[in-house]
Amino acid sequence: MAPMQQLFDLVGVASLSNNRATFVTGTNVTRHHTPLPNRRAVLAGIGFSLFLASTTSLTRPLLAQQDERFAFDFDSFSARMKAMAAAEHQPVTAEIPAAFNSLDYDAYRLIQYRGEASKWAGDAAGYQLQAFHLGWLYNEPVKVYEIEGGEAHPIGFGAADFDYHNAEVGAAAQAEAFPGVAGLRVNYPLNRADAIDELVTFLGASYFRALGRNNIYGASARGLVLNSWVDVPEEFPRFSEFYVEKPNEGAPLVVYAAMESPSVTGAYRFVITPGSDASQETVMDVTARLYFRTDVKELGVAPLTSMFLYAEANRGGFDDYRPQVHDSNGLLVERESGEVMWRALNNSAWLGNSYLAETNPKAFGLYQRGRDFEAYQDAGAHYERRPSVRVEPVGQWGQGMVRLVEIPAKLEADDNIVAFWIPAEPALAGEEREYSYRLIWGDLNPEDTVGLAYVAETRGGVGGVSGVENASNLRKFVVDFKGGELDTMPAGTPIDVLATVGGGVMRTSVLSRIDANGAWRLVMDVEAEPGATLELKAYLVGLGKKLTETWLYQWRPAA
Repeated sequence: MAPMQQLFDLVGVASLSNNRATFVTGTNVTRHHTPLPNRRAVLAGIGFSLFLASTTSLTRPLLAQQDERFAFDFDSFSARMKAMAAAEHQPVTAEIPAAFNSLDYDAYRLIQYRGEASKWAGDAAGYQLQAFHLGWLYNEPVKVYEIEGGEAHPIGFGAADFDYHNAEVGAAAQAEAFPGVAGLRVNYPLNRADAIDELVTFLGASYFRALGRNNIYGASARGLVLNSWVDVPEEFPRFSEFYVEKPNEGAPLVVYAAMESPSVTGAYRFVITPGSDASQETVMDVTARLYFRTDVKELGVAPLTSMFLYAEANRGGFDDYRPQVHDSNGLLVERESGEVMWRALNNSAWLGNSYLAETNPKAFGLYQRGRDFEAYQDAGAHYERRPSVRVEPVGQWGQGMVRLVEIPAKLEADDNIVAFWIPAEPALAGEEREYSYRLIWGDLNPEDTVGLAYVAETRGGVGGVSGVENASNLRKFVVDFKGGELDTMPAGTPIDVLATVGGGVMRTSVLSRIDANGAWRLVMDVEAEPGATLELKAYLVGLGKKLTETWLYQWRPAA
């Protein structure tokens, strides 16, 4: 990940409605000829202004004094958020000192939280709480409270908690009243007992992200998505208050967050269990209680955001020494029936939009497959260490859809992949809902989590026979399956290919075992209809059963 992305991908990007067309339900692609704004352009201009104008501060009777304490529990907190939903949303514009408001990216990076100022430093539990400074893109302060013994009290942050490596900004910070902080970060000895690592951050709108063992930041999550890439402007709910329970030794970290926006308020609880020797993954148990002020055209639950620039199927458009560049390379959906579907990600000139209808899904998530440095050759970004993120619904979520949005991107600083659950019943004004789910952050290697043979790689290119001129509308798709029972099957084992294509005609499909690496390679030549989007599906069957997960892919023609 480029350094710029480490900050950009945690901020809401306001999608402007005049840059998109109305979608049709179903797996499709929507085309438009207006250039899509990248994250930098949107945030620097009108989009970020719209985002700020749509936020509001939460009010409560006990906020004024640092030493004030008040009883806190999740139910009473939820009741307060429900009561707020009955009141009209009052947008406000935050005012912060000019010295902070005028910071650019480089100047903001020079403000760093001092490790010795961490809250809970030296406690046996091992957690350390820090904050993010206001400024640059983060101009809306959040309130942070500590909970001890069922009582909450404000946590005080000030200029003394930060190192200002720019003398002018540091002098301004000392001269001005400290305006508050933009978000929070929790550190923990995640990888080694004698070293403190970042565990989780909350910064920008309702964005947050976490790490499993040996991971570095990549994909992120959001509290909620409202009307993303539909025919009305997207709305970005914001976490504006955080309540953090002071943890005990050996216990998980518990964080509560207040959500607010014009259409919804919410009370969130995150129970965070760091990765350990027993389990390498960091686990978040999330409870979201939502209270709707207005009707919502499309509600997105448990949303995930990531970056996919190119891989073996689309690298021809990128003049880069690295074989692949992505934080995630596939959407995995585990159905109620137990079927596992792998939707390989794509980045084309046109917006990709897919809806996968499901009833009570067991899981979905954005995964990074490929943990070998050789697959990426990036000694700085280390894409092989980016975490996969899996969503496991708790309880029955009923009918709905997993939606995948693939936004055209030219730079790895752009988070262009979004996936979330859309319940079948739209959210209406006055309604309240509760969603519980588990987020798992870590390597999530398919050998350990899928059970079946899995898709190891998706490749693509011009179709037909090498060395001769082939028809321009013939595309070749190559899928490598590995793992499961396939690994022990010798070449010549009778295996059937079940493959379908929408928007085109399957001309040939050949399956063979690759002696060099043991993978089973499926090669398909597909004749595409002019201007058509291809929807491809394939899996392998043998010995009277399904041997692989289901490979899905959407190929969109060039501009």
